[in-house]
Amino acid sequence: MFKRLKQLLNPTPPAPQGDEILVNAYATVAHLPPRDFPHVTGGLRGLADPELARHLNGFMHHVADAGQGKMTRTRYHVIRHIQRVQQHASLALAPADMPAMLAWAQDANAILFMADGSVLDPQGRALLKPAAADGDSQAALPYPPAAWDRKARTDAFLAQRQVTVPADLPPVVSEPELRLRTPEDVLRRMLALFVVAIRAESLTGERPIAVADLQQRFPPAFAGLTELERDFLAKDAPTAQEITQFLWRYEAILVLQWALGLQEALPFPDAICDVAAISSTVIERGTEGLRKQPVVRSAAEVLDALDLHYRLHWASRQALLKKTAVPAGLNDSVLQERHHALNWLVRFEDREWDEVDTPT
Repeated sequence: MFKRLKQLLNPTPPAPQGDEILVNAYATVAHLPPRDFPHVTGGLRGLADPELARHLNGFMHHVADAGQGKMTRTRYHVIRHIQRVQQHASLALAPADMPAMLAWAQDANAILFMADGSVLDPQGRALLKPAAADGDSQAALPYPPAAWDRKARTDAFLAQRQVTVPADLPPVVSEPELRLRTPEDVLRRMLALFVVAIRAESLTGERPIAVADLQQRFPPAFAGLTELERDFLAKDAPTAQEITQFLWRYEAILVLQWALGLQEALPFPDAICDVAAISSTVIERGTEGLRKQPVVRSAAEVLDALDLHYRLHWASRQALLKKTAVPAGLNDSVLQERHHALNWLVRFEDREWDEVDTPT
């Protein structure tokens, strides 16, 4: 295990002088706050460094392996934090400067990996101890204040709708951590989803739309297809399951059209979307008209929608697992597609469309 710890400390801070403390900070914010405390920086890595992904993958495996097959709630959420890390800093500092460094870690929304193998929260409390055990019961994973405020607003709305979710269901990504997809990427993805959805819909009738006709009508859409979407369009007779899968993409299209300002609101997810309205938005404007859409919605609006659908999806899934009535008439298939699209918009786990996950 200690050999692996040494590997994880790469790049390493300078060799400690006397009683200096070595710290590896893992921050989820897009931009690190100033490190205005006495220290020596041994290394800094952001998402632009291709080695960061490899390093974080190794750190996640270390945290999981240290549990010796037991995945506790704390260990799981430490791993989830690591998946959101955008900045890694290796530091050496004197013990007297730890309080200032911890204050910085709070602003950076960082957890701290220490030389003894423990993982600390920004208050210096042990989330995980070196001996593969959970740490202080008071230790807590950090989230930006805006994330807690958003969660509180969503919880209040859900209470009005009589939808119950656990109080400890964590916040979602927040503004200081956010890297929204560009308007161009959102439009390209929306058009790709539209051609596969309209092709799937046509396959349920007597006169399927030819793929060649779709390509002639919506050429930009074909430039943005994923591998799974290309495979679907290449089949003359897809399976019923494949047709259904891509037919549901209209729900994801609704989210992306809303994000582009093409739809006024996301209705409460207790019914399927208005397919005719979604289709007419694309057909009437055409690809050239759609390209004039300048921006996606504000970060706050997208994050509000994500936080709400994340919690609603949890409630729906739990009801289905327990075979109880789904609260508030929620439609789980609608939620699945919306959650998928929203996670893609915020680059959840930095995955592309076909690999987007929707954990609850």
